[in-house]
Amino acid sequence: MPELEQGGGPVKPPKEMSMEVRLLLAFLLMGVVMFVTPYVFKSQAPPAAPKKAAAGQTAAPASPAPAQPAPAEQTAKAQPAGAARQTASPALAETPQRVLAPLVIETNLFRVVLSNQGANLRSWELKAFKGNDRKPLELMNTASGLEYPLSFYIPAHEDIAKKANWSFYEQTADADGLGVSYVYSDGHISVKKTFRFEKNSYISRVSAEVSVDGNLVSSMLTWRGGFGDLTVANPAANGKSLYFSVTDNKLVAQAGTAAKNGPITTTGSYSFAGVSDTFFSAVFLPQGDARVQQTTFSNTVRTALDPKPLPFAGIAVSDGASNRFELYVGPKDLDLLRSVNPKLEQLVDFGSWIGVLAKPLFLITNWLNNAFVHSFGWAIVLVTIALNFVLFPLKFSNMKSMRKMQALKPQIDAINLKYKSVGLRDPRKADQNTEVMDLYKKNGVNPMGGCFPMLLQIPFFFAFYRVFTVSVEMRGASWLWVTDLSQAEQLPIHILPIIMIVSQFMMQKMTPQPTQDPAQAKMMMFMPLIFGFMFYYLPSGLVLYYLTSNLVNMGQQWFFNRTAVASQAALSVEPPKKRNGRT
Repeated sequence: MPELEQGGGPVKPPKEMSMEVRLLLAFLLMGVVMFVTPYVFKSQAPPAAPKKAAAGQTAAPASPAPAQPAPAEQTAKAQPAGAARQTASPALAETPQRVLAPLVIETNLFRVVLSNQGANLRSWELKAFKGNDRKPLELMNTASGLEYPLSFYIPAHEDIAKKANWSFYEQTADADGLGVSYVYSDGHISVKKTFRFEKNSYISRVSAEVSVDGNLVSSMLTWRGGFGDLTVANPAANGKSLYFSVTDNKLVAQAGTAAKNGPITTTGSYSFAGVSDTFFSAVFLPQGDARVQQTTFSNTVRTALDPKPLPFAGIAVSDGASNRFELYVGPKDLDLLRSVNPKLEQLVDFGSWIGVLAKPLFLITNWLNNAFVHSFGWAIVLVTIALNFVLFPLKFSNMKSMRKMQALKPQIDAINLKYKSVGLRDPRKADQNTEVMDLYKKNGVNPMGGCFPMLLQIPFFFAFYRVFTVSVEMRGASWLWVTDLSQAEQLPIHILPIIMIVSQFMMQKMTPQPTQDPAQAKMMMFMPLIFGFMFYYLPSGLVLYYLTSNLVNMGQQWFFNRTAVASQAALSVEPPKKRNGRT
């Protein structure tokens, strides 16, 4: 007995979604996750830091008053022309022998400002990169209120560290303008620091040591309070401390929140250790096989563009009582990193499983850009065209299956009508599925043929997404009206997503539909709009990839629709055989 409704009629079985629709919904949900994730992380920014911060969580205090230096090191220095923006406080200005003397060192790649107060950094600007504020990219957080980068961290002797970080040093610049030495002594504590830069390299050399009564004191060099591109939304979410363990042969990275309960210290044989954001790194490379000690901090501080305190990852590094490091401060460019140290390539995180596709895609795109088209936009177009033609045999099989399924629709409808009163739980439902599968098998139709090519394209979609979000080469790369392929378009109306929506509507019109179910047809009509909304704020390079793929698919579908193969596929369905004059 078929199941009956309350009015006595047979229960109509619910219409099932096709596999294509299910895949589209899964694809849509994955895209929504990517779209929503940045806003979720942004909304989880911590509240303002309490007045009294816990250990390892320093809450943007006012700069501490400098320690009183001894008369022997109170050497007045005239401020050079074009000096940095840092100026002496009124209290210091009243003491003529304590004059803040910033030293500006410029190479072809960056502009560094060092100070004789603390012998540390006050600015590190990259000349080839700009932030979202269209200014040269400042890599240090000048508004953190903490000790400046390359200050000392001496947990066993905080009083010595304070004096070393805020006293005035004797400053001696190298004759070629690419280095400087600092010396401080009060007769009890002695400190020496040297910095040496290169004209055409992101590598510099740093040495630093602290001694008390002639005995070296274990000390560490720091970079705290924020690093990298601080003009992006929620920059703290991108920042990490890291080190590469030679013993384990892997990169270990920690977010700032990992040290929220206090500093975390590790020691081992490390190729490098430092801080990093999505596109830039500042890493210390020890000399030889020295054991490295690294401490990770969580510093809740504000930035110049965002008054809301955020938990940034900070680090302190040491390779012995007397620190001797090479320091790489610059972009996470694979070629540059490889030339410095092959292990540094690990800084570019293409992902674990998706990296198998993402890194080759990047290398091919980068090679096309450098060798031929000299435009990452056109390189993306070429790679996308090549991928679609490599996948064309699979898509061709899909087109044939779709055309055959469309031709079989009347017979499928007849089977469905035969079992229309059968419920999903009725054993006879299996007979309906068997008849449908037998019909497919008899006519050489693979019902999954339309799904496999779509499944195959999903990993490439995520691989390209990874490429655009971690490759500094894509950052700031322009194409036609797009100013930065790693970000959404900067125009009031994003043009690429709109063109993509139009292309998807056209693609739907060209593609044979094996089902005419009204509910599914309506959902398919809205899919281009939903995809357009989802892509509207994704990186422009990813939208360009998807749009190009749509255009290539349209060309391939047009070719298929106008060849004899399409007609033969439709005619290859055998009509039901007659038995005794009956169908």
